[in-house]
Amino acid sequence: MGAVKTKRMPRAVREQQMLDAAVETFGRRGYMAASMDEIAELAGVSKPLVYLYLNSKEDLFTACIRREAKALVAAVRTGVRTDLPADRQLWDGLLAFFAHTAEHPHAWSVLHLQARTHGEPFAAEVAAMREEIVAFVTQLIVVAAREAHRDPDLPEREVAGLAEALVGAAESLAAWANTAAGTTARQTATTLMNFAWAGLGDLMDGRSWTPPED
Repeated sequence: MGAVKTKRMPRAVREQQMLDAAVETFGRRGYMAASMDEIAELAGVSKPLVYLYLNSKEDLFTACIRREAKALVAAVRTGVRTDLPADRQLWDGLLAFFAHTAEHPHAWSVLHLQARTHGEPFAAEVAAMREEIVAFVTQLIVVAAREAHRDPDLPEREVAGLAEALVGAAESLAAWANTAAGTTARQTATTLMNFAWAGLGDLMDGRSWTPPED
């Protein structure tokens, strides 16, 4: 009595159904407040089946992080066409990033908020994703410098810093945009592009800002 009745379906499909429910629950309620009972109910399965498939709450959360991190990275990479000019590549990457985080707000909450604040194993999973995105953005900046024909050899440290700053700004804007009613991915991408590309464009043209002498 009281057991959840489920239709037979392939294990892989059922597991994705559980992950969908878990991402929504973790994103909406937070890792600590989310319960396996709630996740099972939302997935339409029994709690023992969730444990059978995904072992524990910690393993389930890790599986959610890995799936959503992979999906976000894939969305950004797929959104960029490498045959286009550097500014268009950056624009397309930003637009893909903000579109994905807007369409999957619970997933972004899991990656940006929950995973980073509930222990090193979870934070390490997100850090790996972030490193991949930073490396991708770094390459876009390197390509932009070569394309400008003015500074093809920007210092490695400067390029790395620019990529870190751009990714950090994108993360903060995505968190803000998901709470700002009516804000579209295109508007958010435009905001960051106007903020970042004007400076990057000057840098590529050799017009870098120099701090005053002490």
